[in-house]
Amino acid sequence: MSEATFLKSYSDPKLVPHDGPPQVAVLGRSNVGKSSLINSLARDKKLAKTSATPGRTQLINLFAFGKDFVLVDLPGYGYAKLASSKRDILKDMIVGYLEEAGPLAGAVVITDARLGPTDLDRDMLDALARADIPVIIVANKIDKLSRSERTERMRSIGAAYPNTQVLPHSAESGDGRGELLNAIRTLAQQQKKG
Repeated sequence: MSEATFLKSYSDPKLVPHDGPPQVAVLGRSNVGKSSLINSLARDKKLAKTSATPGRTQLINLFAFGKDFVLVDLPGYGYAKLASSKRDILKDMIVGYLEEAGPLAGAVVITDARLGPTDLDRDMLDALARADIPVIIVANKIDKLSRSERTERMRSIGAAYPNTQVLPHSAESGDGRGELLNAIRTLAQQQKKG
C-alpha cells in the first residue's frame, strides 16, 4: 500500500468531495484516540495532529491511503467542556457529513477498551445502523487491559453487537493494526464493487 497523505480539512460537510476512492468515516468520543489510531494505520506519528486536550478536531480531515481509501476524521463527539453552541456545530458537522457523504464505504467507531461503548457510542452505532452504514467497532487502547480483561471486553462488545466486526487496537503496541487495515480495505473494496 502506498503512503498515507493528508488531503484537506473542511468545515462544511457539503464541500467534501464525492469523487475519488471510497471514504471511511472515523468516529469516536473526544479523547478516544482517533488521531493516534489514524497515525498507527499510516505508520506516521505526525500525519494526524494529536493532542492531550480533548475536542481538538473541529474540522473534517481527509487522509488518503494511496488509491485504496480515504479516512475521514470527523470531530469527536460528547466533549462536555465545549460550549453547547460549539458542540451543536460539531454534531451538525458529523451528521451533515454522514448524510451528504459521497463514496461512503462505512464507518470505524472507536471506543475506549477500558470503558467499552458509552451511551454516546451506542447512540452513534444506532444511528449508523438506521442509516444502513457498515461499521467496524474498535476497542482502542487495548494495551491498557490485562489479557483476561481484553478477552472479556471483546466478548461483551461482540455480544452487544453480534452482526458487527469488533477489533482490538493499540497505537502504543501496534496490536490489531494489520487486522484493522485489512477490515477497512475490505469495506472500501465492497463499496467499489457495489
